Amino acid sequence: MASDRSAAHPLPYTTYRQAIERETARLAEVVRGVDPATPVPSCPGWTVADLTRHVGSLQRWFSALLSRLVQEPPRSREVELGLPDSAGEYPGWVEAGIPRVAAVLGATDPMAPMWAWGADQHARFWARRMLFETLVHRVDAELSTGHASPLDPELAADGVDEFLVNLPHAHLFAPAVAELKGDGETIVFQCAGAATGGDGADATGADAGAEWWVRLDGDGFRLLDRAAADAASPDARTTVRAEAADLLLLLYGRRSYQDSAFEVTGPSETLDRWFAHTAF
Repeated sequence: MASDRSAAHPLPYTTYRQAIERETARLAEVVRGVDPATPVPSCPGWTVADLTRHVGSLQRWFSALLSRLVQEPPRSREVELGLPDSAGEYPGWVEAGIPRVAAVLGATDPMAPMWAWGADQHARFWARRMLFETLVHRVDAELSTGHASPLDPELAADGVDEFLVNLPHAHLFAPAVAELKGDGETIVFQCAGAATGGDGADATGADAGAEWWVRLDGDGFRLLDRAAADAASPDARTTVRAEAADLLLLLYGRRSYQDSAFEVTGPSETLDRWFAHTAF
């Protein structure tokens, strides 16, 4: 069955606001004092300076969109960044943007209609999107510096949902997504503790019981509702089961389904096709 969390029912808006502040501060802390030329292994071709500049720039752009409640796709992504001359100052620059982001999010009605590239055409889309951009890149920063800190399981499960709900719209900047097709194969992304086809009543943990069914058809792919999931053929089903944090990083290409953290049943060829088309 599909997760209860969806574009129409994300987590409380304040949860995103608070988590963005925490994740941004953590990223700045991780990269402070690190050689800006340090490679980021999970983002091939990027350095720590590139990663830090990307996060700070994206947050400022998202904030500009929210401030204006734009009603159509912007023609330019240029905003006043105030970028320091030295890459060594980027961590402080990212951290200095936290109060501005918090102020913009606090002043914005999450239900205000506005343009978004994804499924949810409300201001809350951008808060949710900003969080998971920042959270995943915080992980990237930690991978580049040898640090590690846990991901909140409830946030991670919501991040899985956010990724899958919006993925069909990502062809705007990730053309390969539009070529993701199949012959009725089904992929189930399942949080540890969930039982396929069950109600999760005996599951424990903030992320337990959440699962997402995706079917690949000749005209594209789609998330399935409960009725469609129950009708899906088990012969064409591939299930990936893991903790929510691991599923989130898997979807973002930071993990491999062949890692020991993942329990995979069914044809792996379907997963190979999925990941060949969903990187962005």
